[in-house]
Amino acid sequence: MRADARRNRDRIVEAARAVVAERGIDAPMELIARRAEVGVGTVYRRFPDRHALIAAMAGQYVHEIDDALTRAEEQGPGPWAAVRSFVMWSADQGRGALAAALADLPQELFDAMPEFTRVKSGLVERLDALVAAAQERGDMRADVGVADVMRLLSLFTCHADLPQERAAHYLLVMLDGMEKRLDGAGKRLDCAGEG
Repeated sequence: MRADARRNRDRIVEAARAVVAERGIDAPMELIARRAEVGVGTVYRRFPDRHALIAAMAGQYVHEIDDALTRAEEQGPGPWAAVRSFVMWSADQGRGALAAALADLPQELFDAMPEFTRVKSGLVERLDALVAAAQERGDMRADVGVADVMRLLSLFTCHADLPQERAAHYLLVMLDGMEKRLDGAGKRLDCAGEG
């Protein structure tokens, strides 16, 4: 692909992400073209239909999430810190709006995106390993699993209708509830407050 064609494609995908986050997956292609500052014909030359554009957008999004999890793992200082960092990054309001829009996609469209499904499955496996490692170190409650972390993310990215500052506050409260704490003697407490 020529450099100018690649730039146009990237602009269209970025514009689609912004418009879909604002207006949902049924946002007009003409609006996406205007936001990308290209003609609607250029959009259709790059993406023959809405599904192709959404697939490109979803693919870019899931790879960004994968990169964010890698950064969280590398920056540490341990598995619980990585889980917290990743959840906070994922729940950012801008990403949350896009996640909410993509959550409305029909299952058959996800079925037609094997790369998306592969990367997402790998993400869940890696996050599960981080949760298990955090629990093994005694930093995370034993009765919380990766499914709970995924539900927390879903709550704040797909369903929460809260002002950003309140959503951030509630997210921190819920993350704090997943963490094991130390009592005054330095002994770790489980969710019932008993060592």
